[in-house]
Amino acid sequence: MSTIIELQSVTKYYEDFAALKDIYLTIEKNEFVTLLGPSGCGKTTTLRLIGGFEQPSSGKILFEGKDISDVPPYKRQVNTVFQKYALFNHMNVYENIAFGLKIKKLDKKTIDEKVANLLELVNLAGYQNRSIDSLSGGQQQRVAIARALVNEPAVLLLDEPLGALDLKLRKEMQLELKKIQQQLGITFVFVTHDQEEALTMSDTIVVMRDGEIQQVGSPEEIYNEPNNAFIADFIGESNIIDGIMVKDELVIFANQRFICVDKGFDPNEEVDVVIRPEDIELVDVKQGMLTGVVQSVTFKGVHYEMIVDNDGYNWIIHSTKMEPAGTEVGLSINPSDIHIMKKVCYG
Repeated sequence: MSTIIELQSVTKYYEDFAALKDIYLTIEKNEFVTLLGPSGCGKTTTLRLIGGFEQPSSGKILFEGKDISDVPPYKRQVNTVFQKYALFNHMNVYENIAFGLKIKKLDKKTIDEKVANLLELVNLAGYQNRSIDSLSGGQQQRVAIARALVNEPAVLLLDEPLGALDLKLRKEMQLELKKIQQQLGITFVFVTHDQEEALTMSDTIVVMRDGEIQQVGSPEEIYNEPNNAFIADFIGESNIIDGIMVKDELVIFANQRFICVDKGFDPNEEVDVVIRPEDIELVDVKQGMLTGVVQSVTFKGVHYEMIVDNDGYNWIIHSTKMEPAGTEVGLSINPSDIHIMKKVCYG
C-alpha cells in the first residue's frame, strides 16, 4: 500500500482551546481507517480537516504528497457522509444520487449508468423513483453513501453515519459498509465512539483522547496490546489494578508476585496492570493464584459475567463456566495475559 493522506504536526485551536495537539497520522490507500475515542477527543475535527471544512492552526495536510491544507472541500478528491444525511427531500432517490453528476454536466446516459451501478452496490436497485420520505433510516443512509460515491472520490469520510440507526440495523450496516469499501477498493475514514463498531469494521484503528493520538494499530493490536490503561479500559472491558514492576518479567499486584512477559521498566516502578475478563480462569480454591468470593452473576448470552471480590478489589470475569454468588473460587492467570502499562498522567 502507498500513503494517500498524511497529517504532519497538525494543531487546531478554537480560540484558546486546543482541539488537536501536534498530531501525526498516515493513512494508506484502500484501507478502512477508524478514528475512535470519547466525545471531545478530536476525531471529528480531524475528519473535518481532511475534508477541508476546517483549516489547521499549524502543520500540514498532504494528499498523495501534495499540501492541501488551504484547498477548499470541492477541490479535494474527498467526499463526506454525515450523521445527518442532508438528503434533498424534494428530490427522489435517483435525483439525489445524480445531483453531483448533473452539476458536472455529464450526459444523461452516463448519469443513468453511474446511478444504476451505485444503486446496485448499496442494495437499492429498483428504488430510483422512491421519495426520500418513504425510505427507512437505513435506506436513507444508503442513498447518502451512493450520492457521496457517485463522483468516484479517492477517499470517503464518514462522520458517525450509523449513530441514528437502531442496534440491529447498525450491525447490518457495519457489514454492508465494509463490503462496499472492499468492492470499491477506496479509502474509508470512519469516525465513531463505538468500540465494537471500530473492531468489527476497521483495518486500522486510531484511538484518540484530549486532542492526541494514543495508539494506531489493527483491531487485534489495539485490543490485545493496548499502549496504556485508558485504551485498555476504552476498548472492551478490563481489570485495571495498581502494581509494582519488581524487575523484568516479575510484577506485584493484589499483594502477590506474578510472573509476566513484559520488560523494560525501572526496578520497582509503579505500573498499571491490565487483565481482560476473558483471560481469568476460574479454578479450585487450592489451585488459585488468587482467591475470592463471587458477588454477582449476569448471563450475557455466550458467557457469564461474574464479579469476584478479592480483598476489596472486584475482578470482572467472563467465563462459560458459572459459579453462583457466594461461592469461594480460585483465579488463575496466564503470564502472557498479564499486561503491564506505564502510568500516564493527564491534565
